[in-house]
Amino acid sequence: MKVIKGFIVDQEENYQLNVINHIRQGIRNFARQEIITRKNDGTLFRYTYKDSYERMQRLANALQSIGIKVGDRVGIIAWNHHQHFEIYYGLPGMGAVMVSLNLNLIPEELSYVINHSGAKYIIVDEDLIQVAESVAPLCKAIEGYIIITDNNLSDLKTNLKPIYSYEELLNKASPLFDWPYLDEDSSYAACYTTGTTGKPKGVYYSHREVYIHTLMFTAKFSISVNDVIFQMVPMFHVLGWSLPQTSACVGAKLVFSGKWNLSDLKELTYLMVKEKVTISAAVPTVFMAMYEVIRKMDEKPDLKGARFLCGGSEPPITLMKGFWDETGGEIVHTYGSTEGLAIVTLNYFKPWLKKELTEDELWDLKKKQGTINSGIDIKIVDEEGNALPHDGINSGEILLRGPWITRTYYNSDRTKDSFTDDGFFRTGDAGSIDSEGYLKITDRIKDVIKSGGEWISSIDMENTLMSHTGILEAAVVGIPHPKWEERPLALVVLRESFKSIDEEEIRQYLSKSFAKWQLPDKIIFVDSIPRTSVGKLNKKVMRMEYKGIYNGI
Repeated sequence: MKVIKGFIVDQEENYQLNVINHIRQGIRNFARQEIITRKNDGTLFRYTYKDSYERMQRLANALQSIGIKVGDRVGIIAWNHHQHFEIYYGLPGMGAVMVSLNLNLIPEELSYVINHSGAKYIIVDEDLIQVAESVAPLCKAIEGYIIITDNNLSDLKTNLKPIYSYEELLNKASPLFDWPYLDEDSSYAACYTTGTTGKPKGVYYSHREVYIHTLMFTAKFSISVNDVIFQMVPMFHVLGWSLPQTSACVGAKLVFSGKWNLSDLKELTYLMVKEKVTISAAVPTVFMAMYEVIRKMDEKPDLKGARFLCGGSEPPITLMKGFWDETGGEIVHTYGSTEGLAIVTLNYFKPWLKKELTEDELWDLKKKQGTINSGIDIKIVDEEGNALPHDGINSGEILLRGPWITRTYYNSDRTKDSFTDDGFFRTGDAGSIDSEGYLKITDRIKDVIKSGGEWISSIDMENTLMSHTGILEAAVVGIPHPKWEERPLALVVLRESFKSIDEEEIRQYLSKSFAKWQLPDKIIFVDSIPRTSVGKLNKKVMRMEYKGIYNGI
């Protein structure tokens, strides 16, 4: 875009928006606020923001002592805990770049990210050493590994070399650090996309982008020092959906989940009640599993007033209703991406809509992704790039532009096809915007089912399927068909007590919401549905597995 200069006021030089200022200045007011980590044995570690800030300064000094300089990239393989939070500030604050590494990636993908980013060091949890070891032979440029452990290095069994102890480095370092006055366009961190096609793409966030996004999210979601934030989203996933940054900005109490999996959800639910959590976030898969746990509890957890951000895909209406009825907690639909810094929309009710709409209509509104956050430009365009009206009917590709929306992929030839000449990011999502400004994702463009020249939304059909009381999970994909180009195939996971449900019953249920020609030709009952490393439906795998089902192959 061409920048037009107006009446310029001489301000000498703009104050640089460095992320370290959120915690540096926050300590003034919130030094005594508590930070908690759930440890692997289930016990809780507690300290304060003041304690954390001192360790951030020690970390910055320690990193310099082993040769890490301004602009160096450092990879992080770690669970959600207070040390990871220290890294979020101490490492970028001293001028290096935090490269968040998805510990669920296969070695070939993870080593590609490490090599592509140019990382010089890796900080890794002791119980994730095997992940680092799996990529070490493929990453010749790594100069050392910093192990987060309470044990002596001599007691660790690893072939990683050279190794340093995170705690020993901090213990030896000075508790005072003079933070550099970094140019705000310096990179704060990098996250790599985990798409189902092609190699991961590097998205680098500047200090300015993260700083401004933090202020927007804090204001838009009304986060304050009175909140208790439970960090359940992996901190490698789009900067933990910005919850660590907003917490530091306002001095909210922070609770870190530690290492966990779906079998720990009952314990995590009790922890949320115990610590009076008011904000958390997760993908629908996690909340669906948590809801199944809660349904079986004799005494339901009291989560009244708590708000749970849910993104990655559309949460089923039955989940949102059930969670509200069972716990009093509200699931808030959000939409975002690695390129959009996670939080692009938030779904909340405008006061006039609460007066005008019925209860059922309000629940239906909660299925939408929400209104676009302040600071973001959005366009819905057709296949020729023409802007479509915001009428809630016309659907096209969603384009985004704003002060924290990525404008390029790092060192990638895929930048050209992913961004417009005037700076909009092509999301690859299809959607519509209604007259009130609510965005509704209708599908991923590559996942829209094209049948006989007509389009079928896989998302709408999946959510209708999951509104059936007997269905736990569902996925709908388009499979090649000799006559109709593509036809829908539904994969369904049934709840244990509903195993007698057959294909015809589900087809009858769908027929209440879809025309006969839209119904899946086949419905297959499965024990699980393939998902990506961040919990999204992996439709590429599904299409490959069932590609010949309508051709008799």
